[in-house]
Amino acid sequence: MNAPLMPKATAVWLVENTALSFDQIADFCNLHPLEVKAVADGDAAQGIKGLDPLQTGQLTREEITKGEADSKHRLQLLKPKVRLPEAKNKKGPRYTPVSRRQDRPNAILWLVRNHAELKDAAVMRLVGTTKSTISAIRDRSHWNAANLSPLDPVTLGLCSQIDLDLEVSRASKDKPAEAETHSATLLPASETTARREAEAAAAEAEKPKELNVDAVFAKLKQIGGKSDDNE
Repeated sequence: MNAPLMPKATAVWLVENTALSFDQIADFCNLHPLEVKAVADGDAAQGIKGLDPLQTGQLTREEITKGEADSKHRLQLLKPKVRLPEAKNKKGPRYTPVSRRQDRPNAILWLVRNHAELKDAAVMRLVGTTKSTISAIRDRSHWNAANLSPLDPVTLGLCSQIDLDLEVSRASKDKPAEAETHSATLLPASETTARREAEAAAAEAEKPKELNVDAVFAKLKQIGGKSDDNE
């Protein structure tokens, strides 16, 4: 059933500005008569500002006058002058024309090879395929695997370049940052080996030298012998 824009706000305005019955307002606004009564009693729609259906082009003054004169009259909602298109449901797999469906395996192979970061869900959104088909092409178990050749899905008309770039950008953002950090800081083996040898040499140099007791006593004897000679 058609209903005016903002039905409760419209009901508030009709209650405050007309002599229409609760049933008439409820029928026009697609509400229950008890809801309209609660609005009139101040028990509901508190803080809601009334919406004038005359200004929005949903009702005429003549129609309101007819309703006030006859309680059995049902108000008629005016047809909108501009009809908005219905929003399309974007859920579900992408539709692929019959003439292009034989190209999907080639496009999947191209995506798997050139954009390995894409998840199966992203490939499904781009070319309108199934997860089992993607898995079969990945592990080369597809029935026509020997004859497949990678082809750009954008060139085939299976998706737009904008959609492809968007999916690749999303997949890149989902990559763990740790893997990129480790790969960026990886050093050559020769450099790490030289560094370890330098650290070991520095640690050896810092060790306290062992005291040679015999050499110390021999030195003391020499010093003592010289002193006796001088005397």
